[in-house]
Amino acid sequence: MTKNYLIVFLLYTSCLLAQTQPKDNVDTLNNQYLEEVVISASRTPESILKSPVTIENVSSREIKNMAAPSFFDGLENIKGVQMLTPSLGFKIINTRGFANTTNVRFTQMVDGFDNQAPHIGAPIGNTMGPTDLDIDRVEIIPGTASALYGLNAINGLANFITKDPFTTTGITLQQKTGINHMGDADSGVKLYSESALRIAEKINDRFAFKINFAYTTGQDWIANNRTDLNPNANAGVGIAGGVNNPAYDPVNGYGNESSNRRTLTLGGTRYVVARTGYSEHDVADYGIQNIKADVGLYYKLSPKTTISYTYRFADLDNVYQRANRFTLKDYILQQHAIEVKNDILQVRAFATSEDTGKSYNLRSAAENLDRRFKSDNDWYADYTTAFNTAVGQGSSVPQALAAARAEADLGRLQPGTPEFKQALNELADINNWDEGAALRVKDWLVHGEAQVNLSKAIGADFETYTGLQLLAGADYQSYIIKPDGNYFINPTATDPFSTLTYGKTGGFIQAGKTLFEGLLKLSATLRVDKNDYFDVKYNPRVAAVFTPAAEQSIRASFQSGSRFPSIFEAFSNVNSGGVRRVGGLRVMSNGVFENGYLRSSIDRFQAAVTADFNNGATLDDAIQNNQSLLQKNTQYTYLKPEQINSFEAGYKGLFFNRTFKVDADFYFNRYNNFIAQIEMNVPQTTNPAQIPYYLNDRTLQDRYRIYTNSQSVVYNYGASLGLSYTITPQYTISGNVSYAKLRRTDNGDGFEDGFNTPEWIGNISFTGDNVWKTLGFNVTYKRQSSFYWRSFLVNGTVQAYGTLDAQVNYTFLQSKLGIKVGATNLTNAYYNSFLGGPAVGGLYYTTLTYQLQ
Repeated sequence: MTKNYLIVFLLYTSCLLAQTQPKDNVDTLNNQYLEEVVISASRTPESILKSPVTIENVSSREIKNMAAPSFFDGLENIKGVQMLTPSLGFKIINTRGFANTTNVRFTQMVDGFDNQAPHIGAPIGNTMGPTDLDIDRVEIIPGTASALYGLNAINGLANFITKDPFTTTGITLQQKTGINHMGDADSGVKLYSESALRIAEKINDRFAFKINFAYTTGQDWIANNRTDLNPNANAGVGIAGGVNNPAYDPVNGYGNESSNRRTLTLGGTRYVVARTGYSEHDVADYGIQNIKADVGLYYKLSPKTTISYTYRFADLDNVYQRANRFTLKDYILQQHAIEVKNDILQVRAFATSEDTGKSYNLRSAAENLDRRFKSDNDWYADYTTAFNTAVGQGSSVPQALAAARAEADLGRLQPGTPEFKQALNELADINNWDEGAALRVKDWLVHGEAQVNLSKAIGADFETYTGLQLLAGADYQSYIIKPDGNYFINPTATDPFSTLTYGKTGGFIQAGKTLFEGLLKLSATLRVDKNDYFDVKYNPRVAAVFTPAAEQSIRASFQSGSRFPSIFEAFSNVNSGGVRRVGGLRVMSNGVFENGYLRSSIDRFQAAVTADFNNGATLDDAIQNNQSLLQKNTQYTYLKPEQINSFEAGYKGLFFNRTFKVDADFYFNRYNNFIAQIEMNVPQTTNPAQIPYYLNDRTLQDRYRIYTNSQSVVYNYGASLGLSYTITPQYTISGNVSYAKLRRTDNGDGFEDGFNTPEWIGNISFTGDNVWKTLGFNVTYKRQSSFYWRSFLVNGTVQAYGTLDAQVNYTFLQSKLGIKVGATNLTNAYYNSFLGGPAVGGLYYTTLTYQLQ
């Protein structure tokens, strides 16, 4: 059967058109390396050898040779980059630890414009980024870039630089066709398709424009991890974890989490029991249908001054993961951006709008589907009655527990039935997670900034005479939220539905000087930021670059970075299954920190009470004997900005007639005030004598998941090494390895954002370019070690895995027509890049490219 799919796939793709870029002049990547210019490290053009911090530059030639279906997928193999795969439709890149599927610590830009989804505070992969036809190069700064960029750039920054329509013109078509889900027990083989178009024209020496469009369809990777997250709930009464556990909570099953469980006294013994819930594939829509487009208009006011306007649009349908998993449906992002720039002044402004469309929360959908046919109180009452009846008829405890669930579930909505689909559609449109599942957010992010090269502004000879390079900039940014009453409210206004704003203002100044005839370059940067709700933060950077020879450099830097809480961390107001998730600002959570008890201590207390009761104690005695386990909050308080101090050193060099390249770096980071979540419950009484009794009953306490700062001091250090050797002008072998290690003083935080990073990540590639006429190829093997994943959805070990990617390409018709055939995860060995997410298998694809003019 698989062979038939492969035959159909090859026949189908052979009929499609696509494009290739004109063949590059034969040259080695290393010969070009000395001439590479980057802009992101210092916000001004400079040689990559003299960059004051580690920066990875991925050229258009390297992008062409990647063994990946897209340039964004190929970034996984860049030195120091970790990639998470929440969906086939998008991936998340991160550097230097503390990865998360909502990576608010890493900034992603397109031509210098932030392309985050506003309410998330982070980008959703490359859904609003460039197409493969329009990408020119990528610059990645692994490590804090807050001194120059502020905001989210505490872990790193990526800048996607697109092609200039004045220099790269023509009409280009591209068609990618592939298959995935081969050998997938949860799905048959599915077709993947992406169609793309680029039109760029230079009308005259002053005006040019470009248009890009891409349409992607496919079937998403499936998350179906059935591991029990609550295996010890009934261990005290001899019931192991798994499907026979009355409190069974599979990783990718929803509606049976802690807030959907109760402790029941059945036949004189207390058991922890959960509602049945549904599997993710029962409630998720795995169909991918993503559209993105952009239009750019460029006008030269003078030979050195250009004004441009860019409009970007994205409409996506795929699965997204935060603390819960979501189906994104008709989710629309739009960005309007304008820029005026020359060699002295650069002014940018943009506005990004977000509309979550018909998206919905999979967990809320599952638990409210269960409640659709029977309330929690009725279900647990029926369960108890059925258990007692079964025991009275002579059933064993395991038989009685199974019979009780079957009886309580009578009339439950069954996946795939018309009634189930109708109920799911109705819940997906109810904007209250206690009753429905809809994600309904509409918001804007507005941003303006200006940057001036002071050295050139003062005078053409200023830098020549003084040796000083001076740069200054300022920016303003604000989130504008229209509260929906479920996800956000306005806590500072009489009307909770009135518009909410959350902004910051900042600026920087940078000075650099080259000494000893170019042997040494020193630079210093100071950034100042002020948020609406926080005091001024100062972020300095000092750096030195020593260039003992034209082909070698040594760099060292120290910098400080800050991150203000994202809009969601500051202002969220979500009820989900009886647990209120609230922002950590005092205006959102006043009183919770002062009156809350740590949920971790409540869990220990309730487990001890149950154990004592099952060993013969009265309930009253069990509560009295174990109340000392309850821990009232004294250590956590309202949100403060996150802080990092980072030292970095690195080396770049070329050897053996520039055929051998070495790129190494080392870093040491110290984090304070990590922003994370903690769970606290507030008893519905102020009587000290009654508090233990209230905290033993889930119905007599208000439950919160609240954003705060970790009390642990975190130390994170690591290193990376990249090597590249040009064997002949046609053949290159390269590889890299990255090491990351966490050291922290653990105060038992239990916070969501763990280190979540492999200790070791390594890649090795063999590339051939023009090995026979225009034939090229690339084979890449990636391996990463196992690591511990911590999140509120699931904690546990992500197993080590390795993947083999490969591609061959050939161009025809004087470089106008080309074909690329490749595969990611060629061996189809399914793996998880993180826990709670999908199992990722092989994607086998053909890319056909055609350049009309």
